[in-house]
Amino acid sequence: MSEFWLSEEQFERLRPLLPNKIRGVARVDDRRVISGIIHVVKSGGRWVDAPACYGPRKTLYNRFERWAAKGIWQEMFVTLAAAGGPPVEVLIDSTHMKAHRSAGGGKGGRSSRRSGSAEVAETASSTRSPTAKVARSASC
Repeated sequence: MSEFWLSEEQFERLRPLLPNKIRGVARVDDRRVISGIIHVVKSGGRWVDAPACYGPRKTLYNRFERWAAKGIWQEMFVTLAAAGGPPVEVLIDSTHMKAHRSAGGGKGGRSSRRSGSAEVAETASSTRSPTAKVARSASC
């Protein structure tokens, strides 16, 4: 997957929503870190697989976790959604569930089967009919 970078315009919309209280060491480039976080989340990859161009992977993970705990991501999404405007992209949820490989129908795959009431009316092909049993015993 190609790298993702926020444009200057996109980052300027986010800048007022970011926490600005700096304690201790100055924060690294917010635009780079947020772009890295979005890249990892979009690709569905692991934090350790983030490209090095986004900076230390531990920084990406720590920033994501801290801001999630403080509700900063939620506040960002709500504020940006309230800004309105037509969506640039329409997303479809791709939630899936794992199932066993034979969960789709069993041996032979999916085939048309008769309803249970039709099967009850007929005798099973593996059992002998009562008339055949009588005819056989009479000839002995």
